[in-house]
Amino acid sequence: MSSTQRQLALNVFLHRFGHHPEGWRHPSSTDNGRPDLQWWIKAAKLAEAAKFDTFFVADFIGRSGDVTPQTGRSAQNYQFEPFTLLSAIAAVTQHIGLVATVNTNYDSPYHVARKFTSLDHLSGGRAGWNVVSSFSEHTAKNFGISEPRSHEERYERAAEFIAVTKALWDSWDDDAFDHPNRETGAFYQPNSGHPVNHHGKYFTSEGLLDYPRPIQGYPVIVQAGNSETGLEFAAREAEMTYASAQSLDIAKAYYANLKGRMAKYGRDEDQLKVTPGLSVVVAESDQEAQDRFNELQQLVDVSNISFGGFDLSSYDVDGPLPDLPYQADANGKGRFQQQLDLARRENLSIRQLVLRFRVSRGHLQAIGSVKTVADTIEQWFVERGADGFNVVPPYLPQGFEDFTRLVVPELQRRGIFRTEYEGKTFRENLGLKRPGNPRDTRTA
Repeated sequence: MSSTQRQLALNVFLHRFGHHPEGWRHPSSTDNGRPDLQWWIKAAKLAEAAKFDTFFVADFIGRSGDVTPQTGRSAQNYQFEPFTLLSAIAAVTQHIGLVATVNTNYDSPYHVARKFTSLDHLSGGRAGWNVVSSFSEHTAKNFGISEPRSHEERYERAAEFIAVTKALWDSWDDDAFDHPNRETGAFYQPNSGHPVNHHGKYFTSEGLLDYPRPIQGYPVIVQAGNSETGLEFAAREAEMTYASAQSLDIAKAYYANLKGRMAKYGRDEDQLKVTPGLSVVVAESDQEAQDRFNELQQLVDVSNISFGGFDLSSYDVDGPLPDLPYQADANGKGRFQQQLDLARRENLSIRQLVLRFRVSRGHLQAIGSVKTVADTIEQWFVERGADGFNVVPPYLPQGFEDFTRLVVPELQRRGIFRTEYEGKTFRENLGLKRPGNPRDTRTA
């Protein structure tokens, strides 16, 4: 493949038992809920062997104090803290990008700058930051935070958080510690340090980061958001987006909308990779894949349903979605609107909406043979509905093993996905520029 040819990006985002809410009940799932490092290492090695760009670890931080029969039905999100896990994975992989989620509402720029710098050096330049600004009452209580934060405020706060973090990454020149002079006793030159003196609306930071600048300059900045504010934030800050779209027309509109906003921030469109979620069930035939998916669907419990924070358990699940008030400050309001639009557009019942949207978490579903799945991926890529995909297997481990065994070789055969890694760092493999240090005043 030519080095100038546009190339598909593939990321994998794993929940311990798969993204389908009943994946843990599938006959192929035999594990319990205890954290298991070897399971994650095996998954990361499988993704790297398949030449994936990214191994993504989410962090749904904080828990409600409510423990009920209904909460006891969920097998999700009781797993390792991302930096701890990815540091272990960094030691047993060489090429795949390692993206950790950090919520800007529950951390500080200095702490985050320090952790990502460490991960970038530990991995040889493979760190990425999934910037999240969601805010829930339950999570806030875990951290002793009582004041509410609006949707706009959270994004404004996140923008300042990133700015301070980047200033800390830039507080040392790239080569500040590369040339210690043992004869003179100068370990580094004082003019290679650039102290931060930030006093903003949300954060104050003075001093220097106590670690060298990241190998990549900055870790790759990743973001997910479908709201108007989220789109603008991504156009200004993000280098990869985790989007959601269930049709090619919607994906192409999102893609063009987001890329079209970048010029006003002085950014080239190819410096942001749009990677919608892709929920895949693949088998040797379309019918076999559909049968596997139906096994999962038959396990879905629709007796206790909430939608956008509204309890729908008193409504007929086979009736229409009721009229619901719009929540301007709600978390995930872009996803809320997507579901609402889908239900209205296709006249779906509550049950049908759950089975269409919730089980795939709003992502594109590709259920079928290798050809069916590969055709979908290629069409979205070629027609610019996506630069790649964030693969979200509905059940594990078989779901991801099937994708790497069946679909990846077909994408490689079609010439749209790599057969070997091209670069040494995460940025290089994605085709992203390495940011220089704007505070380095030396002339070239």
